[in-house]
Amino acid sequence: MNPNNQNADRFLALIRESRRGKFKVYIGMSAGVGKSYRMLQEAHVLLRSGIDVKIGFIETHNRAETQALVAGLPLILRRKLFYKGRELEEMDVQAILNSHPELVIVDELAHTNIPGSKNEKRWQDVLDILDAGINVISAVNIQHIESLYDEVRIVTGIDVAERVPDRVLQMADEVVNIDLTADELIARLREGRIYDPAKVQMALANFFQTDKILHLRELALREVASAVERKIEVITPVSGQTRNDRFLACISSNPDTARRVIRKTARLAGYYQSRWYVLYVQTPAEAPDRIRLDTQRHLINNLKLATELGAVVIQAKGKRVVDCLLEEVEKRKVTTVCIGKPHVSLIHIILRTFAFNQLLNRLTESNTDLIILS
Repeated sequence: MNPNNQNADRFLALIRESRRGKFKVYIGMSAGVGKSYRMLQEAHVLLRSGIDVKIGFIETHNRAETQALVAGLPLILRRKLFYKGRELEEMDVQAILNSHPELVIVDELAHTNIPGSKNEKRWQDVLDILDAGINVISAVNIQHIESLYDEVRIVTGIDVAERVPDRVLQMADEVVNIDLTADELIARLREGRIYDPAKVQMALANFFQTDKILHLRELALREVASAVERKIEVITPVSGQTRNDRFLACISSNPDTARRVIRKTARLAGYYQSRWYVLYVQTPAEAPDRIRLDTQRHLINNLKLATELGAVVIQAKGKRVVDCLLEEVEKRKVTTVCIGKPHVSLIHIILRTFAFNQLLNRLTESNTDLIILS
């Protein structure tokens, strides 16, 4: 590419960034901690200060305290559409863009839109609104962060279907944790301030258990701490020191292991604000005419997940996975290689020992770190 074109593209990116709206996210360990309530409180303060604030979407869950705060705030009406014979409501993104307030409140960032909407997910709607120069305050629970999916499932036993890519949170100008102790949250649940009284006992027996809440609380606090560290590094970079970390996640067609490696590498790269790659090497045994259709489908979904989390996906072909990996390490100037812990029989481990030792020796020679992710 012509250097002049590259300079122009960089300058154009800076212009677009300056025009982009500011993004604030309230994050919490679970439903009921007060994220929506806090957003509405802030909206009232901003409105009294002369800021043109509108509610794009708020979910009160019929909580009296939250519903009371909606009064007095300008509301952009939701659009109505029919799906499977039912009339449903969705946030009207086009109405928000047409109204173009200074700031819009958008609740439930992880929400999946009704089929037929412009975007599949609400976080994609938020990106459109930000690109239009409108500031956004939104909210999300920690269990909806994509890279934490596996850990949340282990802790809670719940398969969280609606998730937000980490890069969306990393784009936020401000991330604020709404924190409660486990005892306070359970007390609010018992008082009927989170769910309908009929659902309280089921919630206490499942999600709202002290050990689960404490673990999710720790995850939320860690996420906000990481966001603060990223912000500090951007605002006050250390003179003469630059981060050149580059991560490479090497995945196979094993769907579960690949997803774990992708998510954990995404968190590492996000913490260090580094570029990262996902490499899949197609061996002759997994050529298009030989690979199973279900394996191919899982592989495509995992590569899509990697892209959503901000990775550059690399697909290579070769008989020797180690050689292809080392070639990409040198080509991309990778500093850390991440691989999955082998979940195979002892005989397979023995057969692969030579290849692993070769990889370890070659990476050591190039001063590249190797991380084995469980």
